[in-house]
Amino acid sequence: MSTVLANPAEMIAHGAPRVIHNDAELEMYTDALFRLTALESPSGSEVEAIELLTLLVERYEQEHYSVPKGDPVAVVRLILEQQNLTQRNLIPQFGSESAVSMFMTGQRNLTLEQVRKLSARFKLPADVFIPKASASHRPKALAKGHSRSR
Repeated sequence: MSTVLANPAEMIAHGAPRVIHNDAELEMYTDALFRLTALESPSGSEVEAIELLTLLVERYEQEHYSVPKGDPVAVVRLILEQQNLTQRNLIPQFGSESAVSMFMTGQRNLTLEQVRKLSARFKLPADVFIPKASASHRPKALAKGHSRSR
C-alpha cells in the first residue's frame, strides 16, 4: 500500500478533498476547479486534482440538481407552459395542427426533422425531445435516422 494512502483519515483531516455535502462546499470546490482549469500548463498533480474535483462536483450536482428525465410530450408541454404558447404555435415545427395534436396526445412520435426543428426553435439539445429508451426501443424514425412527413 502506498504510504500516501496509509492513513486516509489523516489525509482528509489535513484538508484533502472530500465528498461534497452542501452548496457552500460545492461553491468552494467549483471555484478551485475553475482556478485549476484556467492554468495554461497544469502539472501532473494539478491534472489529478482537476479529475478528482470534477468527479466530486459532478456527483453532488447529479444528486442535488439533476434534470429529471421526461418524455418528449412532457418536455414540450413544459416549454409551452413556460413560454405561454399554445399548440398552434408549434405548427411550423410539426407541419400541421393535426400532427401537433397527435404528438401531444401520444398517438405519434416525433420525427427526426421535428426533433431538429424543436431543438433549433427552443435552443435545447435534441436529446431532450428523444424518448429515453434504448436504441432498440426507439421509434423507428429516430432509430434509423429516417423522418416521416405527414
